[in-house]
Amino acid sequence: MSVLVVLLGLVGSDPDPLQDYCVADTKKGTRENFYNGVPCINPQNVDISHFATSTLSKAGKIGIVFGFNVTLTSIFNLPGMNTQGLTMARIDIGPNSLVSPHSHPRASEVAILLKGSLLVGFINTSNHLFTQKLRPGDSFVFPKGMIHFLYNTDSKVQALALSGLSSQNPGVQMASPAAFATGPTLPDEISKKLFQINDQDVTRIRTSLGG
Repeated sequence: MSVLVVLLGLVGSDPDPLQDYCVADTKKGTRENFYNGVPCINPQNVDISHFATSTLSKAGKIGIVFGFNVTLTSIFNLPGMNTQGLTMARIDIGPNSLVSPHSHPRASEVAILLKGSLLVGFINTSNHLFTQKLRPGDSFVFPKGMIHFLYNTDSKVQALALSGLSSQNPGVQMASPAAFATGPTLPDEISKKLFQINDQDVTRIRTSLGG
């Protein structure tokens, strides 16, 4: 994990901190205003607990639609990460399940597979697909802003990966919900022309994605 953090420090995209650290005052921070850091607590009140967390030690509940769960560090469970320009993520992927194509507009990502087997990949702006099969201990880089995915190729074993992202707020945009589960709803005519599908297809896909 220490190597991962060092690598992230070399590619960080967030503004550099102006002090040794800025432990988040979570009483003043909300999930809407933490994007570029929240106010610091008094440095005299900082202790070691602000720089440690067990958030990633437990598996999250696997989702029904795609069969995965992502658990993130944040200023609310790791206050010492405030203004440090990084996020850690635990990714649990059920057998034969997929972290569907998505992108992080503000961060590159380094993932290491800890358990199971994965097929991972990303698509560049020339629509070229790069894929790689990972075994435990293997790592893979997803460049910033590129659409990427992680697929558990094992039909019986759940996969576990750990990712580091080079932003305190990397953002995420899932490709399929962006097309079929927006609010307000994307006009049907646009969806039909874009994907060459009919009205029934649009309704069926929206329903399955919760749109």
